[in-house]
Amino acid sequence: MTDYAHPEVLVSTDWVARHGRDPGVRVVEVDVDTSAYDEGHIPGAIAWSWKTELCDTVRRDILSKEQFEELMRRSGVANDTTLVLYGDNNNWFAAWAFWQAKIYGHRDVRLMNGGRKKWLAEGRDLSRDVPVYPRTNYQAADPDLSLRAFLPEVREAMETSSAVLVDVRSPAEFTGEILAPPGLPETCQRGGHIPGARNVPWSLACHDDGTFKSAAELRELYGSQGVDGSKPIISYCRIGERSSHTWFVLKYLLGYGDVRNYDGSWTEWGNLVGAPIERG
Repeated sequence: MTDYAHPEVLVSTDWVARHGRDPGVRVVEVDVDTSAYDEGHIPGAIAWSWKTELCDTVRRDILSKEQFEELMRRSGVANDTTLVLYGDNNNWFAAWAFWQAKIYGHRDVRLMNGGRKKWLAEGRDLSRDVPVYPRTNYQAADPDLSLRAFLPEVREAMETSSAVLVDVRSPAEFTGEILAPPGLPETCQRGGHIPGARNVPWSLACHDDGTFKSAAELRELYGSQGVDGSKPIISYCRIGERSSHTWFVLKYLLGYGDVRNYDGSWTEWGNLVGAPIERG
């Protein structure tokens, strides 16, 4: 992993097997399928639900600073805890949790390379015990909005080409053939993509075993679409979770300086009255 710009943000399954229950480490599973944790998880790991614990359940928004603090406190996470995140589907929602943790200034956040898929494939220990850790007095930083793109910034990027827009959804979503992946409810009124956006599906950043491709492979993948770090980058998907995975790859594995995640994504843009849309 030394060819990445920031190899320290990844840990191996071996590392987690050795250190996952260390006092200064907290392992958290974040799955698309929120029932997967109950079927067996890394011993000592707790679970966060993306549906109820990583979003404001009333407003369409990420956690507020106060909500994030409460999540960390009841999870037994202190400000100096090494937070290790993993999940199903190549760490799709684990990356979403990583992004929010960085927004609120947690210093040491890592993804387990390969996620739940690799842990299971290696036949490693599983547990159904749900651990409870002592409550902390976690103090979050004010949100770092340089990691997050809002609608006015996306409009400006589209109109002036001030940033490269990376649509990380499937080709069928990008062209407007479908509005959302099968079985996922958050949707839009219109299909297609933001004019000028480049389509690099998020899943192409990983090998079949769930681990990330090498830095050289990733540079070739994104560079072939003109995404090379020479301009600011804004990634987006449907509700901001797949694009947080691409944000992680571009910012931490490739080390590009100005990378933001547009979490309003297509459920915002595709519902706007009069928004320009390209199809095909």
